[in-house]
Amino acid sequence: MPFHVKSPLRRVATRLSVVIALLVAAALAVVWIALVPTLQRRLVAGRLHQLADSAKAVRREAAETGIDQDFIDEAARSAEARVVYFEPVARGSGTALFSQFDSAHFAYEAPGVESDPIALRAAASLSVQTGRVSHGGEPFAEAAVADRSGNVLLFSARLRSTLEEVGLVRSRLLWAGLAALGLAMLAGYGAATVFARRIRRLERAAERIAAGDFGEPVVDRGRDELGELAAAFDRMRLQLAQLDDARRAFIANASHELRTPIFSLGGFLELLRDEDLDEETRREFLGTMSEQVERLAKLATDLLDLSRLDAGHLRLVQEQVDVAGLAGGLSEEFAAVALRLEHPLETLVEAEGAVTADRERALQIGRILVDNALRHTPPGTPVRVVARGTSLAVEDEGPGIPDEHREQVFARFTRLAGRRSSGTGLGLAIARELAQRMGGEVRLDSVPGRTVFTLELPAAVPEREPAGVM
Repeated sequence: MPFHVKSPLRRVATRLSVVIALLVAAALAVVWIALVPTLQRRLVAGRLHQLADSAKAVRREAAETGIDQDFIDEAARSAEARVVYFEPVARGSGTALFSQFDSAHFAYEAPGVESDPIALRAAASLSVQTGRVSHGGEPFAEAAVADRSGNVLLFSARLRSTLEEVGLVRSRLLWAGLAALGLAMLAGYGAATVFARRIRRLERAAERIAAGDFGEPVVDRGRDELGELAAAFDRMRLQLAQLDDARRAFIANASHELRTPIFSLGGFLELLRDEDLDEETRREFLGTMSEQVERLAKLATDLLDLSRLDAGHLRLVQEQVDVAGLAGGLSEEFAAVALRLEHPLETLVEAEGAVTADRERALQIGRILVDNALRHTPPGTPVRVVARGTSLAVEDEGPGIPDEHREQVFARFTRLAGRRSSGTGLGLAIARELAQRMGGEVRLDSVPGRTVFTLELPAAVPEREPAGVM
């Protein structure tokens, strides 16, 4: 299956870099909106405040010394502004302002003094007035104050240098923002490319796992979420590999178990076609064929139970079950088999008890345990079915099961070497899974000369007796 690597990488990297660029651009826009106008307002406000303080100070000093041209020029130099002293004169319906003194040093393209809005407000209110005005298209900061005689001191300063400083800040911020945006896009594209390649490696690993290739580990050395995802993928790979091995082993074992009795039946059918067989041999062949058919039927039943257990479709009817009754029923059912196999079979009730379980499935587990004890121990070995409260135990005095094989006996299609084998190797696996589905367990305790399989089930909740009538 061909992999198209470049297109997804470029697509993811481009998208991530664009997202990073948009975030950086949005941050720069916020800084721009918040910084530049605020800086300009504060610089202008600071200049106006400075001019207002100068106007107040000059008014106090003028009240003591009087005003002349030298006084005005000195005030202009200290305030770094043009200073004009006006005398308001009524004219018609309005008020015109006429200059008596004007600071000569700062008479740069001096605008006309008539009808200056800041001076008019100061003359009318007799208080300090400030504001930003425009003369000839050029911005000025102005402060005006009236003296005791009603004349007005007007301080006027150009804002060109102040606004040029703001423009310089704006320009540098713009270029710095563009540089940061470019670097962010480059860095974002590079980081996104690396990130996308890691994602692509995970994608290829997922495709390998989906195709059934579990040999190559999923490796990502990152310590972020992608690294954790890769570790989860590798755990999934190992689990799927185990499941695949179990599936293959199951198919191989099931095929073998089915093939053996079928081949045996086919061979006996060929022999039965021989008309020279005596009646006793024919009956012997038919008996063996009957055993093989029973073996096939049992294998089919076990496989069906396993498929239901695996699919979760096994239905259990929970009810109150008497353990002693289970033990007695199993002993009666296997009495003939025990006699044929030359095993003494005994039932013991050490403690009465009831459990909550599916009666038929509990009996099925008991049959598996008793059948194993009868078939996998030497003839003459005593077997006991024991009821102990909420547990049902099957004991035998056989050679026992080695410690290293105690869990192995519960695996599917497992039969220990050197033991008598006529089953399918599925019984104990089914018994354990059925017990777990009913909230119980199957335990094994074994020493040479004594083996005990115990079925433990949840104790039944006693039913409440109806209250008596008073």
